[in-house]
Amino acid sequence: MLLIDAHLHVHAKPPHFPSSAELPQATQNKVVAVDGVKVKLQIWDTAGQERFRSVTHAYYRDAQALLLLYDITSRMSFDNIRAWLTEIHEYAQKDVVIMLLGNKADVSSERVVRTEDGASLAREYGVPFMETSAKTGMNVELAFLAIAKELKQRSVQPSDEPRFQIHDYIESQKKKSTCCAFA
Repeated sequence: MLLIDAHLHVHAKPPHFPSSAELPQATQNKVVAVDGVKVKLQIWDTAGQERFRSVTHAYYRDAQALLLLYDITSRMSFDNIRAWLTEIHEYAQKDVVIMLLGNKADVSSERVVRTEDGASLAREYGVPFMETSAKTGMNVELAFLAIAKELKQRSVQPSDEPRFQIHDYIESQKKKSTCCAFA
């Protein structure tokens, strides 16, 4: 699981989020440009490890976005997603952005979790879904860009204007990237 805290350059003081010394998982910063605004994403990778489950509860409260990844070659990885979603709904902010990602799409010959199963679970929980490949980079940038766009829109858009639709954005971008793949 990736816990994300975003800082727009328009923020005066970012909220507290744990330092890498406080959380033993891998951390990374990523800056994404969204409509001319730089969004800094601070990313904590828990890798879904059970040994970190008890400490992640405390960090859900400050996370602005959560990317839940499962391995398409592991049924157990996919089956654990429901438990993570239950914890997120219990401990995270009510408006946290959640995205479900089926990883290792580059090894489809070893697939044990169907794309339809991931999409169905995402629909059940009302979260966007896509398959990715950390190895090839497929849809990785799209996932981070979609999260950054959603967080930027939430921070600068008046509440009476139509909201950014992350589901629609992802679908439109996936269609763009695959429209001509077989041409």
